[in-house]
Amino acid sequence: MSEAAQAVGRPSRLVLLGHPVAHSLSPVFQNAALVHAGIPLRYEALDIAPDQLQRALAQLTEQDAAGNVTIPHKEAVARACARRTAVAEDAGAVNVFWVEEGELVGDNTDVPAFDEVATALLGGLSPPRNARVAVLGAGGAAAAALVAASSWPGVQVRIWGRSPERAAALCARSGGVAEPVSTPLEAVHGATLVVNATPIGLVDADALAMAVTHLPPTAAVLDLVYRSGETAWVRAARERGHRAADGLGMLIAQGALAFERWFGIVPDREVMWDAVRRPAGGAVVTPH
Repeated sequence: MSEAAQAVGRPSRLVLLGHPVAHSLSPVFQNAALVHAGIPLRYEALDIAPDQLQRALAQLTEQDAAGNVTIPHKEAVARACARRTAVAEDAGAVNVFWVEEGELVGDNTDVPAFDEVATALLGGLSPPRNARVAVLGAGGAAAAALVAASSWPGVQVRIWGRSPERAAALCARSGGVAEPVSTPLEAVHGATLVVNATPIGLVDADALAMAVTHLPPTAAVLDLVYRSGETAWVRAARERGHRAADGLGMLIAQGALAFERWFGIVPDREVMWDAVRRPAGGAVVTPH
């Protein structure tokens, strides 16, 4: 059993930490998986403002809780963990946590989830070869994408972020695979895969990570944001002939790997998918 698949013991509580979290489908599919597996826990979303994060982590540690982490807390939780797995160390971000011997431990299942989804989007050859990857964003999601892509033979990555300093710091950890660039246009030039790792589209349903007219004609598009009915950017890219997917597939993949980490059993992904295809309100979410 791999490091990411070893059970960490039955937690007393299972939560999602983020700000905001009302949009998240994680409770929908994780609770479906828990019921299917016969595990008597409920997964709950906690909206924790940044200035309340340390207090919340201390309480959850005392409670022997486990859970997931989303925007904007992934890097802060990584710093707060007493121990991190090797992949979380590489990413500098944590999206899965639990408690061992009274200490907070962090992992990053975004990395293998990104690898799985991006590989499928690029045609299924594992690992992809000679990819030219543009990453828009320089936070925890961008770090996971970079760590995953860094293992692909012949890959080159360009990263643009609103904070040039954060983009440069992220690239400095890549072993020469990635370089920071000053504009989104420079990032996507010649790209075979364009990744939106910013929150654009999360709140404003019509917002685009960048104009699809600027995308290279043959580039695949992966938006790490997800919405019911897909994001506007994914829909616009597909209308122009691009292979495109939003972040729902990656969300399910990282959640399934997290479940395996917490309980040492592989959840039924079809159960997870069935749960999110018909979320509250009757909207249908179509997997890719």
